[in-house]
Amino acid sequence: MGSEIRDGRTPRVALVTGASRFFGGNVVARLAQDPGIERIIAVDTMTPSRELSRRMGRAEFVRADIRNPLIRKVIDGSQVDTVVHAALLARPPVGGSRVVMKDLNVLGAMQLLAVCQKSPSVRRVVVRSTSAVYGCSAKDPAKFTEEMSAHIPPRGGFARDVIEIEGFVRGLARRRPDMATAILRFAPIVGPRLAGRGLQYLRSPVAPTVFGRDARMQLVHEEDAVAALAHAAKSAAVGAYNIAGDGALALSQAVRRAGRIELPVPFMVFRTAGRMLMDPVMREFSGEQLDYFHFGCGLDTTRMRTELGFVPRWTTVQAFDDFIGGAASRPVFDPAWIDVAEKKLLGLLGAGTGVQR
Repeated sequence: MGSEIRDGRTPRVALVTGASRFFGGNVVARLAQDPGIERIIAVDTMTPSRELSRRMGRAEFVRADIRNPLIRKVIDGSQVDTVVHAALLARPPVGGSRVVMKDLNVLGAMQLLAVCQKSPSVRRVVVRSTSAVYGCSAKDPAKFTEEMSAHIPPRGGFARDVIEIEGFVRGLARRRPDMATAILRFAPIVGPRLAGRGLQYLRSPVAPTVFGRDARMQLVHEEDAVAALAHAAKSAAVGAYNIAGDGALALSQAVRRAGRIELPVPFMVFRTAGRMLMDPVMREFSGEQLDYFHFGCGLDTTRMRTELGFVPRWTTVQAFDDFIGGAASRPVFDPAWIDVAEKKLLGLLGAGTGVQR
């Protein structure tokens, strides 16, 4: 898709999917604070928690399934002009299977976007995506730009789902050139309220890593992820955008900053014995997560700043530290102790070199 910026305006009526979950609900809460938006419609199959409902404020909750064609009645009946599709499952729901996850992700997006295409009132669509679409391999560039694609097709179901969804969005953009469609590809999202995500394994005393590799990670804070979706809903940006905090963090640095003990093992052991060692933390690791901790993934965020006009508040390191700081666990050792030990060791080595001279 192109990356042009169209003249836009604040949404009059915005609809957000996945409203009972973290991203959808918090995007609704943020949009509800904008007095320029007349109505915010929060949609999900489940009722939001009491706390989330309170923060949504004046937003109107509609219990509906986006896989059902009846979602058109909600969009047309309310004259929705902006749709934020935040409902995306990274893993099967509790008690569900991969088939259920694909049905919710792919069929849900397909039906929703088909309704948007036919609706005369919809003028802007924002879709939550992921950097997992780039895959992870030894052949990857230092940083992926939005025009690039995976060198090796991702093997995880989540990434394959999102690749299909992005294809639907590009099709919508071709069929409705009057509509502004934006895809936000998020780096791994971390924060104190997302304790169950992939980096959770860095809260355990021992953190297995892949021997001979030191994955380079870029992260985005949960608050920045929500802010980026809300920002895109109120902008007129068109195209795909990488969303990540400034800087990068090597996995070994992350382990040390978390105060954990690194255990380098061969990749085959990492994906087998590592899962057993870290059960249940790594038991549900997806293919994307295993590959990520093997190779990492770098993102070029130039377009995010210059065209989307969004600047994250948190750097990668700050996002990670806030994630670890929100953990209800104590480090195995104080990371500051390692820094002191390293400085002393370097001092001794320097002194030794001076004596030899």
